[in-house]
Amino acid sequence: MTIEAILKEDIKKAIQKNFDVAADDIILQPTKKEFEGFYTFVTFSLSKAARRAPAEIGQMIGADLEANSSVVSHFNVVQGFLNLSLKDTTWLELFDDIQTNPAFGTFPENGQSVMIEFSSPNTNKPLHLGHLRNDFLGESLAKILKASGFDVVKTCLVNDRGIHICKSMLAYKELGNSETPASSGLKGDHLAGKYYVLFDKEYKQQIAQLISDGMTEDLAKKNAPWMLAAQKLLLLWENNDADTVALWKKMNGWVYEGFSQTYNKIGVSFDKTYYESETYLLGKNIIEEGLQRGVFFRKKDNSVWIDLTAEGLDEKLVLRGDGTSVYITQDLGTTELKFSDYHSNRYLWVVGNEQDYHFKVLFAILKRLGRPYAEECYHISYGMVDLPSGKMKSREGTVVDADELVDQMVQTAADRTQELGKIDDFESTEAIKLYDQLALGALKYFLLKVDPKKRMLFNPEESIDFQGHTGPFVQYTYARIRSIIRKAEQAGLSAELPSPAYKLHQAERELIFSLSLYPSKVLSAANEFAPSLISLYVFELAKVYNQFYAEVSIFADPNPEAVKFRIALSKIVSETIHKALELLGIDVPERM
Repeated sequence: MTIEAILKEDIKKAIQKNFDVAADDIILQPTKKEFEGFYTFVTFSLSKAARRAPAEIGQMIGADLEANSSVVSHFNVVQGFLNLSLKDTTWLELFDDIQTNPAFGTFPENGQSVMIEFSSPNTNKPLHLGHLRNDFLGESLAKILKASGFDVVKTCLVNDRGIHICKSMLAYKELGNSETPASSGLKGDHLAGKYYVLFDKEYKQQIAQLISDGMTEDLAKKNAPWMLAAQKLLLLWENNDADTVALWKKMNGWVYEGFSQTYNKIGVSFDKTYYESETYLLGKNIIEEGLQRGVFFRKKDNSVWIDLTAEGLDEKLVLRGDGTSVYITQDLGTTELKFSDYHSNRYLWVVGNEQDYHFKVLFAILKRLGRPYAEECYHISYGMVDLPSGKMKSREGTVVDADELVDQMVQTAADRTQELGKIDDFESTEAIKLYDQLALGALKYFLLKVDPKKRMLFNPEESIDFQGHTGPFVQYTYARIRSIIRKAEQAGLSAELPSPAYKLHQAERELIFSLSLYPSKVLSAANEFAPSLISLYVFELAKVYNQFYAEVSIFADPNPEAVKFRIALSKIVSETIHKALELLGIDVPERM
């Protein structure tokens, strides 16, 4: 039994014995830092049944536990809050359980499978800062779910067709002059993005010209020559026009090579990649099925819709009048294909909150169609990433490019590290590896430490700080502990558990308690789809260790038991930091 389970059982017995009241649902919470204790039981809810004041109830339960519990050493009561402290033998037993369990914080397979789709880039532009939050959330959630016992499949849906792709293609046809990644010196995804921006520039000029000629803005947007040409190009593609398909394949090929380089750089991978171009036809088949069953209806212009007003939504277009697909078309096809391929128990989509309505519609349609997987579909919605300069816009070329941002972070990490002057003895390859670890650690940690649902402001300078709530701070704590472990090994000192008579320092108790929370944090992060819970946990663990390091001596203590125990404590803390950061996709440096 865990300490929490023992405490809950002992509290139940004390309540029954002292008040003749059944207490089935005992809830414990961590004691507030300003009070002595580690676990707190709130007594207010018992006041009516026990016919006593909450503080008196706490005193009576506390006295019973102090006399009879195998784990409680003493207690204090603050109003209706019963704060419990544990015996040193209990802390030592708990630590022994942690250090002898190599799978600490990792749960056995639960027989459930989950598919998580993330990244979902468009082939008309490179990955940018917004994609990075998506990629890091998806990769981290996959690791957390796997650690909590799920069989996980990571998938990516590439939006490789549609009007936005045709915009880049059209601009390249008109302005490209046979430019290639090799001739331009640009990565393929950057080259495609360049022409997406050029399309928008020319399109806006055409709109302005039509408005000056007397056309309304709405009409001008619809009738601008390049918009009409892009729509024609989409029809040609859907009709499998040879020249159009050849251009599409060439430009997409450039982009895929660029994406692959970026994914490798940031440590993101997928088990299966789906392509919209391969699923939208399946989506059309599903819509035809729905028409025959009366799920969808056709309007006079031949477009196909569904009425979701009964679900609190609106009417939704699922197929254009000219027969071309919309996003929902291919999403229906892709979801069907994913189920057919894997038959997972759950399906997750990591997509920004700008698409909240889209997923409500998608899931409502799946339920109307009676799909067996419809009830196990979840949208992991996350807030957008802003910069100090404001919101990013891909078509205007104001995004923060992912490749350039990573390079900037690496340079900043190098500058900051060299300023501190602590790696003068590093080989150049070791230093370069350290800069990469710090840069990606800073970037991933900063983007993951915020609750996914919240919109966030990204500050590169703040993220790379070696102090404060940052990745480099946690990485530095890990490297400091590894230095201690190496020193102990060089001195021939082993990591050992002390005798049961050993009296713990309060900092040691705090550290064991902090370690003990790790498994529950993994489960909470999995249940809430929130890597931010792991970020906060590992930051707090690093802070508790640094406080321990400041308050006790590791090597100079005259008690050999204390020295060996503190080495053991340090070793397990470093391993737990490593595990937690690994769940965030962050590598740890052995030296800093």
